[in-house]
Amino acid sequence: MWYPIADHHDVIPRHTARTSLHGQELVVWRADDGNVNVWENRCLHRGVRLSIGVNDGAELVCRYHAWRYANRSGGCTYIPAHPRDAPARTAACSTFPVAERHGLVWSTLAGGDDASEPPSIEQLGNDAFVLRARPVRAPADVVLGLLEELNWAPFGSDDTADAAVERTRVPGGVAAVASERGVEERIIFFVQPVDSSRCVVRPVRSGEPTDSVAALRHHATILADVVERAERIQSARPAAPTAETPVAIPTAPPRPERLRVRIERKWATAEKIAAFDLVEADGGNLPTFLPGDHIDLHLPNGLIRQYSITNGPGETAHYRIGVKRDPASTGGSAYLHDRAKTGDVLKISAPRNRFALRRNVPSTILIAGGIGITPILAMAQALDRAGLDVAVHSFVSSEGEVAFRDVLDRLGPVVHRYVGLDPDGTAGVLKHVLTSPDPGVQVAACGPPPMLDAIQTIADAAGWDEDAVSFEYFQTGDIDRSSSFTVELARSARTVKVTAGTSVLDAIRAEGLDLDSSCERGACGTCALPVLDGEVDHHDVFLSPAERAAGATILTCVSRAASNRLVLDL
Repeated sequence: MWYPIADHHDVIPRHTARTSLHGQELVVWRADDGNVNVWENRCLHRGVRLSIGVNDGAELVCRYHAWRYANRSGGCTYIPAHPRDAPARTAACSTFPVAERHGLVWSTLAGGDDASEPPSIEQLGNDAFVLRARPVRAPADVVLGLLEELNWAPFGSDDTADAAVERTRVPGGVAAVASERGVEERIIFFVQPVDSSRCVVRPVRSGEPTDSVAALRHHATILADVVERAERIQSARPAAPTAETPVAIPTAPPRPERLRVRIERKWATAEKIAAFDLVEADGGNLPTFLPGDHIDLHLPNGLIRQYSITNGPGETAHYRIGVKRDPASTGGSAYLHDRAKTGDVLKISAPRNRFALRRNVPSTILIAGGIGITPILAMAQALDRAGLDVAVHSFVSSEGEVAFRDVLDRLGPVVHRYVGLDPDGTAGVLKHVLTSPDPGVQVAACGPPPMLDAIQTIADAAGWDEDAVSFEYFQTGDIDRSSSFTVELARSARTVKVTAGTSVLDAIRAEGLDLDSSCERGACGTCALPVLDGEVDHHDVFLSPAERAAGATILTCVSRAASNRLVLDL
């Protein structure tokens, strides 16, 4: 059942409110986008109350160790003690349904049909005026019984005669109409059960009174009598056990591996670049995402493609992606540009991150080449909102290829754009940008392979620490497929001959074995398999240098064998 747990005065921007329902302590906070969150009032780390945390308008930050939790989903987005690691997807606050109605914030601890929506009280109409709430040290049933007997003179009468009062039970409270000498007043007395021995009366009047302050005082006096009587009745009762019977809180079902999303908006953000806003198809919340995250988009034509989420902090109602038309498209970008339209429902993966952003470094240099601006946008907005020093260096072939120009303009002077530079000109800028390694600076770059290779070479020559520079490739360079070798599939007990011109992935599929893949350019990691024996000739841009050196994984779409034989765990 739904109950009012706060009123609109409690959920002002950039603040938090603490409340309880049936013994469950809750934190209520409004984000800058207007969304109201109702969560269990504890940080996952040490159980500190989140109601004493910081509402920065996009996330709620714990006061103790500054864990950050996202608007809407409640997912943990950052753990300062582990700046290089993306928080586990299961690290999320317990969230509860929420709705605003009649000037009150409603929620429920129940699931299933009971969680559909709060009651709509016809007597209140659309001009509800919230009166002052009163906490009561008595159970809700005691207070409801007294409210069903309550008599009062309507505000605006002369208080000289007995008023006629009609009362009716409504969901969560008592509806009453008081009339006297032509003056009529309608009030719903909602009752919030805090726990087994406490509640809050939250009265709402139909229509704003002529003198709101006087009306608040008038009804505060009336409720004071109810509070006194209820607490007197409760004190005369035998003492109840102090331990609360815990309320069973339904756990959300595990999210499916693929999520259904609807294209809410599609537009041209630059020449040959289409932008898409994707929302949860059934109207729910999307999983938490981090700066640098990408999603796998499963297209109706059977292809799977990866796209980075460009959203800034607090933009949690949708995922925004940018798709550049590839002239050599095999059906991915071509489908999205030519056939996908607003209203279409697609399937995606939950967000994944191989391009984690550290937020414990004073200064960050972000470098983007062309459509590589997409993950860089999310990082730049997160750092800028956090008040950290950030510089964005964006390289494009022409002014017409500047994607998401509105976001770049909002970031202002931190953005440096370079248009139409040749490779030598680009290298000159990069050498200037990366000339002075600093332990207080990190570098993150995304773009075409030649540009990222140049950044790696320049950074190494300048003496940058390997851990200070990270990359996101959106495609690989040329792939050498001239060698031939044998692949043994240990669990399938099969031997596969990989001939020149054929990838390991294609050779395995030719044997009738199903192996997932996506980009087929060595950038996403979908087709990775464990290596049990043999030496790998790596051609991917997904594995780190340490992972390549270990030789325990092969990306079957592009990498090959450096030995005559590979044994794979398949």
